[in-house]
Amino acid sequence: MTLSRFGIIKGKCCHLWMKTIHDDRYRALIKLLVTEREQREMTQITLAQRLSHPQSYVAKVENLERRLDVIELADWLSALGVEPSEFMRGLAWW
Repeated sequence: MTLSRFGIIKGKCCHLWMKTIHDDRYRALIKLLVTEREQREMTQITLAQRLSHPQSYVAKVENLERRLDVIELADWLSALGVEPSEFMRGLAWW
């Protein structure tokens, strides 16, 4: 595997920071987001509309194909009507 100076695998579209998607803590965070959405009986489509994104964006995040940054996490929590401090308390590793 050859990396460019920007941390991109040459010939592929993959960044080094994508490793965090496979971290158990990140998986727990996404699992909790999915649980919060499902408890509100909200579809991916409805959440996507609230976020002004296509449904595929929500699906990719929930399927661990796309990573959320902290700003996007705040937007998701707002769209779900979840208090950020309460959400973070729900994470066992926090």
